[in-house]
Amino acid sequence: MKAKEIQELINFLSESGLEEVNIETDDFKVSIKRSAEQHVIASAPIAQPAAAPAPVPAPQAAPAPSTDGGAPAAANSNLVEIKSPMIGTFYRSPNPESPSFVEVGSSVNAGDPVCIIEAMKLFNEIESEVSGKIVKVLVDNAQPVEYDQPLFLVDPS
Repeated sequence: MKAKEIQELINFLSESGLEEVNIETDDFKVSIKRSAEQHVIASAPIAQPAAAPAPVPAPQAAPAPSTDGGAPAAANSNLVEIKSPMIGTFYRSPNPESPSFVEVGSSVNAGDPVCIIEAMKLFNEIESEVSGKIVKVLVDNAQPVEYDQPLFLVDPS
């Protein structure tokens, strides 16, 4: 089962209001269950997205005063966002002792891992969908992220 399929199950569970989903085939068995602890975890990011959206407006506010930052804002159509395919916790490296997957200025190819998002104790490696150069990292390490939240800006040229 692929990470996107698991994320779809997680989204289905959260949108449907069901408390538990069990799927079993010859190849695998998946059991996703809501608990009171997960509701608390879901509530904690709600308090932190006040901080999470702050970095999103900050890059929009920061490019205006900066001449170099203004050029990417004006050329925003040239920059491609790598977005979070799921809700979870963003990690820049596979473990605390390892270096980040990518840094500002790193070149990436389509399919290269750029980060990990932990969702319900599952660590999902997120791959770049475009080739190019990382221009900006929009999320801090270990920060909660929302579905479709921009994580990186990539210059595909």
